[in-house]
Amino acid sequence: MIPYESLKILNRPFEEKLKGKLSDFLDKGWYILGEEVAAFEKEFALYHDEQYCVGVANGLDALILALKCCGFKPGDEVIVPSNTYIATILAIIHCGLTPVLVEPDLRTYNIDPLAIPDAISSKTVAIMVVHLYGQCCEMDPIMEIAKDHQLKVIEDCAQAHGAKYKGKLAGTFGDFGAFSFYPTKNLGALGDAGAVICKSEEDYQKLRQLRNYGSEKKYHNGVIGYNSRLDELQAAFLRIKLPHLDEINQHKRKLAAIYFEVLNDSFVKPKLDEDYYNVYHIYNILHPERDKLKEFLAAHQIATEIHYPVAPQDQVALKDYLQHFDYPVSANIHQSTLSLPCSFAHTEAEIRHVADILNQFSS
Repeated sequence: MIPYESLKILNRPFEEKLKGKLSDFLDKGWYILGEEVAAFEKEFALYHDEQYCVGVANGLDALILALKCCGFKPGDEVIVPSNTYIATILAIIHCGLTPVLVEPDLRTYNIDPLAIPDAISSKTVAIMVVHLYGQCCEMDPIMEIAKDHQLKVIEDCAQAHGAKYKGKLAGTFGDFGAFSFYPTKNLGALGDAGAVICKSEEDYQKLRQLRNYGSEKKYHNGVIGYNSRLDELQAAFLRIKLPHLDEINQHKRKLAAIYFEVLNDSFVKPKLDEDYYNVYHIYNILHPERDKLKEFLAAHQIATEIHYPVAPQDQVALKDYLQHFDYPVSANIHQSTLSLPCSFAHTEAEIRHVADILNQFSS
């Protein structure tokens, strides 16, 4: 059996250090917002050549706090891709804002810059880009649009740790870069965790308040805040894995290269472009018989996933929050996308086997 992901195998190289850090944690007896969180924030900011990083409880909170930091008014509109995971849209709704869906570009699966201007209205205040599957959005034209219309840019980087566009890292283009460290991410914790990168001292201090009940000084609350603190133990674990992020990404890129080499042309593979350094958090293909293909692979003991089977506009929870237009590009992706095994836990031999079995389906 080739699993889609095995967290046990993935974390095995770090196991002894993780156990040692747990022992240190117990000896210290300091569990919330201690030295480990502060150190990880500095190290994660440094990795991105940025000054400010604030650890939070999870990726959804990272998006919510970034939006809250902007001080938008209820009903203001935020542009967001029509094929994103629901968390991106939930963040907008939780902040009392209105999500406006824009179709992706099939070359990148990310929001289409050419489609953004038509979605801008007098109520538009921000663009929330999502670097989906490990590939950056086409940020040059997006940043130009944001500048022309004086819009904030919030980057959802949950799937793009270490991804680059024209040599620049995801999370460093806009006003805020929001990260999830869910265990399956390229940089994954052993539980929920998140962080926000920001550009200014003012936003940095505001984020620190917002994550901790609105408090800058203990028992003194200056704003209406949240309880969204990066766990001290998860920060310690992330510090162990962060120095290996580039190694993890390089391994996933090697596995992706095998798919590119071996898979035949009956599958729509991710597009290769020298402007993008894709870290393949997800290696997805498109196929018109996706469901049959998934069953075929399962019969050959190969597990796959679908990211995502239900489009945002088709989610029951969002039926009262979205404008229900047709989104044919998004619909095509949701109906035909399949995510293949491609993790730090997989070997090159396993991926060659998966590719060979895939080719049998189309032969």
